[in-house]
Amino acid sequence: MVSSAGLSEGERLVLKVHQHWKTVLRPALVLAVIIAGLLAVLLFVPHLVLAARLAVGAAALVLAIIFVASPLLRWWTTSYELTNRRLRLRTGILTRAGRDFPLSRISDVSFVQGLLDRMLGCGRLIVESPGEHGQLVLNEIPHVQHVQAMMFQLVEDEQERLAREG
Repeated sequence: MVSSAGLSEGERLVLKVHQHWKTVLRPALVLAVIIAGLLAVLLFVPHLVLAARLAVGAAALVLAIIFVASPLLRWWTTSYELTNRRLRLRTGILTRAGRDFPLSRISDVSFVQGLLDRMLGCGRLIVESPGEHGQLVLNEIPHVQHVQAMMFQLVEDEQERLAREG
């Protein structure tokens, strides 16, 4: 039996996160550069005819859609969900894709944080499992140490649950 949230019977959502807000810094900076460039052209080249002004504005809009809106939508529509039975990855702007990793198949959970990551409270989560996929690397996870500890505990709990049932 599957609930409306896509969880099976007895499964509960423990944590749902998006990538850290650090991910949207580059698109925000690109937007600032696009706006500054647009204003510079419009203010410092006053003799442009209306058609040229519209062309410059249209070019700025296209650049903003490609380099700002698209990454922001990708960030907004990507989520990592941790349940008491699996790790679920959900991505997609127009089409949705999902990938699930049963906790019972995970052999190791670790994290890596650089200096900037430590200052901002995010990092890279590395999930290892035997098989053809081997290693899953999730970048820019907020509170990565807490997520790693929680996931490690859930993996142990799931392995104990399966041992009791088996």
